Amino acid sequence: MASQERNDFKEFLEKIESYRGRHTELVTVLIPAGYNVNEVVKQLEAEKSTASNIKSRSTRNNVIEALEKITRELKQGKQKYDNGLALFCGNTSQDEGKPNIEFFAIEPPEPLSTRIYRCDQEFVVEPLKEMVEVGEVYGLLVIERKEATIGLLNGSRIEVIQKMSSGVPGKVRAGGQSSQRFHRITEGLAKEFYRRVAEVMKTAFFDLKNLKGILVGGPIPTKEDFLEEGQLVTALKEKVIAVKDIGYADEHGLELLVEASQEELAEQDIIKERKILERFFNTLGKNPEMVVYRYPQVKKALEMGAVDVLLMTEKLEKPIMKELTTLAEQMGTTVELLSNETGEGKQFENLSGIGALLRFKVNV
Repeated sequence: MASQERNDFKEFLEKIESYRGRHTELVTVLIPAGYNVNEVVKQLEAEKSTASNIKSRSTRNNVIEALEKITRELKQGKQKYDNGLALFCGNTSQDEGKPNIEFFAIEPPEPLSTRIYRCDQEFVVEPLKEMVEVGEVYGLLVIERKEATIGLLNGSRIEVIQKMSSGVPGKVRAGGQSSQRFHRITEGLAKEFYRRVAEVMKTAFFDLKNLKGILVGGPIPTKEDFLEEGQLVTALKEKVIAVKDIGYADEHGLELLVEASQEELAEQDIIKERKILERFFNTLGKNPEMVVYRYPQVKKALEMGAVDVLLMTEKLEKPIMKELTTLAEQMGTTVELLSNETGEGKQFENLSGIGALLRFKVNV
């Protein structure tokens, strides 16, 4: 799913999810990809008979009207939809006695596998929301003998799951202890720490269906010792796709680990985002006439067909985002939606959150 398509679909779902019925009179119909629409129409016709038994007259009338509106729309449309169809209809009014039966329909951007008919106080959107979630995530671990931080790379966002301390003393030993005995104690504490880290990783990562891989970072030889002696379950150890030398075991260490793993994460949003923003800021510094930013200048450059790549932060006002995206589509311009989860993203947001790399110089 393209970033703009994902954003539009997510916005639609947020709108649908915001509705609340005064009673159980919001109807959701989800039709799977390739499913025969006539079968759904037959089911809804039967549901109208069931709805006639609803005790409340106003609720009964609202549900029947919603079902009739959905069946009318289905009879006028196609018999099958490649990705399926999602329909929502019901009384969205919050004023008793003043119904407002609204109808919404959308073809999902990805094949829908769920068939649902439900009448409730809210619309059902969970099967559709799964389509806008990030498809792949990466587990992160930075570890040294005294501490460790476990996190998750979710799209362009780094989430800290847990910070841990080991209790392993430094190299300076207490007086009176033999060097060998002190070494045995510290090594035992280190192995126990590794075991606790492995347990937390198992809890955090083992059941993640969309876990693409695990990145491990830390100083030599701690990270290697952990992988050898930490009792990490085989299924997770096989997911380790990169082991990097990192000098920090805190939140900053997670950021350094992601940066050091660019080759392994080449397809991840955070890397793609940083690369396009690096290109933008490098061009701005070395060849500023090939870059524009701020809404009026970018809009004018788009209208002139001069924009090669349009960059916008996801937090822009929706009307502005739609206006510029429409212009970009008309001119064959690539659109990149950016988060503010990286340092470069925040810098770009401070620059107005709208920018463009140009095909040719323009006077705007």
